[in-house]
Amino acid sequence: MRDRARELIDTIDSQREQFSKAAELVLDVVSGDGIVHAAGAGHSLAMVCETFYRAGGLAAVRPMWDSEVLPLTGALRSSAAERVPGRGRALVEQADVRDGDVVVVFSTSGRNPYPVEIAQESRARGVPVIAVTSTAASAAAADRSGGTRLADHATVVLDTHVPPGDVVYPAAGPRTSAVSTVAAAYAWAALLAELDGLAAKRGVDLPLWTSANVPGGDERNVELVARYGDRIPELSA
Repeated sequence: MRDRARELIDTIDSQREQFSKAAELVLDVVSGDGIVHAAGAGHSLAMVCETFYRAGGLAAVRPMWDSEVLPLTGALRSSAAERVPGRGRALVEQADVRDGDVVVVFSTSGRNPYPVEIAQESRARGVPVIAVTSTAASAAAADRSGGTRLADHATVVLDTHVPPGDVVYPAAGPRTSAVSTVAAAYAWAALLAELDGLAAKRGVDLPLWTSANVPGGDERNVELVARYGDRIPELSA
C-alpha cells in the first residue's frame, strides 16, 4: 500500500507543465480579485472541504456544492443525484461563476453529469476549468454523460492516475485501500506550493489562511473574511 501510494505521488509530481499552467491560472484570478470555485460530488466533496477555509489554504476559494450529492445525508440518494442531468449546470448559475474566476472540479471518474456539466457550463461562460481527475479511471468508468468526460472540458488537467475502481490493495487483486482522496489532496497541496513559488516570483502577496488554533490566527483571518465575504457567503453563513 505504501509503495503504491508513493508511486502515485511521484507520478503526480511529474506533471510539472500542468501544475505550472494551473498555478498561473489561479494566480491571475487571485491577482484580479476573482474567486476559485471548488466543486466535487460524493467522496470528492472531501476535497471541497480541503480547499475551503483551511489553515495555509487560499482564502479566495468558494465551495461549490449541492447538498443532494453529500453521502452523509443519504448514500444511495447522493449517487443518484450526481447522475441527474441539469444539476451541475444549475449549480454553476447559483454559485455566480463569472468572468475573472476559475473553477476546480474534483472527480476521479469524471463521467457523471454533475462534474461534467459544471465544467461545460463554466467553460461556456468563458471561465477556465482545472480538472483533478484520473484519466485511467475515467476511461474505464461507465459512460453517463453521452460520451464525454470531465477532462474533455478542462483548461488544465491534473491527472491523479488513480486506477479504475480506486482500490490498490492487495497488489495481486486490489479490493481495498482507496487512494483517490490521498492523490487528490496531494495534487491540491502541490498546486498550492507551485502557486506560492510563482507568487513570490511575481511579488504577489497570496491571501492565505492562518490556523485559528495558533495565537493571533483569528485576528489575522478577520481581514480575509472581510475581503472575500461578499463573494463567499459561506465564510459567514
